[in-house]
Amino acid sequence: MNRVNDIIESKWAHSNGYFGHDVGVAIVDTGICLHKDFAEGGNRVVAFKDFVNGKQEPYDDNGHGTHVAGIIGGNGYSSKGKYMGIAPACNFIVIKVLDHRGDGNISDVLAGLQWIIDNRKRYNIRIVNISVGTSAKDTLDENSLLVQGVNAVWDSGIIVVVAAGNNGPGPMSISTPGISRKVITVGSSDDNVSVEVFGSKSKDYSGRGPTPYCIKKPDIVAPGSNIISCNINRYVTKGRANARYQTAEFPMMYTIKSGTSMATPVVSGAIALLLSAYPNLNNREVKLKLRDSAVDLGQRWEKQGWGLLNVRRLLE
Repeated sequence: MNRVNDIIESKWAHSNGYFGHDVGVAIVDTGICLHKDFAEGGNRVVAFKDFVNGKQEPYDDNGHGTHVAGIIGGNGYSSKGKYMGIAPACNFIVIKVLDHRGDGNISDVLAGLQWIIDNRKRYNIRIVNISVGTSAKDTLDENSLLVQGVNAVWDSGIIVVVAAGNNGPGPMSISTPGISRKVITVGSSDDNVSVEVFGSKSKDYSGRGPTPYCIKKPDIVAPGSNIISCNINRYVTKGRANARYQTAEFPMMYTIKSGTSMATPVVSGAIALLLSAYPNLNNREVKLKLRDSAVDLGQRWEKQGWGLLNVRRLLE
């Protein structure tokens, strides 16, 4: 995360006093564990709703959602600030719709999205991060239920940030609901390195546009490869060498993951910083600001959209 903060210049926002204070970010994912980076200095997990197992207390039996949350707004407590997220003072509203394998039902996702709409005022939900998607043929329709679901959230005034998916580099490989023309669809800027995605080595994985309806996607790209963020296994278990996931200084508090699932929360965190500075922006204005401040990487738009996220340009 240290590297990511440098690439997108988010430390500029921090040095100017913008940390995402009180901005509610909903995370539709596998859940969240109460990692010290979310709880020290005051618990920022302000709501948790479990559509999979119906539990009341926050948990994450997969790890994906916790990693995403750390990217958005971990405060870096467990790493002395090294792996701090983008908006380290934001609040988390976590909706668990995926099980321990990371699988889920569209009906649960839709119920989660409706819950967000119903509770947006209560928790000041300004942003929804959806690092979740499907490439099932019957969902790649603009009228599919998932696209309708995210569009309804957008129409309620919330900023919806969605992963482009990891099915690149072929054209029309954006996953649903990233094909929605309303939402902000995020690709990986650094998928030119071979990384582990879906448990196998992959390169040029970031979903490419256009959509089947000839909509230009992704909208923007951010770093998504080899991202170090919060881990659910906070303690080293005896006899299990998890050296691959340990950073020598902070064993087991953090882990490495890659994919557009990791790039998406970078953008969500940046938007939380933007709303710290300009709390009255609406979702359309936020999308236009992202477009106007992105850095052209000189790549085809099917790959980079408007370009690379840059927080300093976004806030200046």
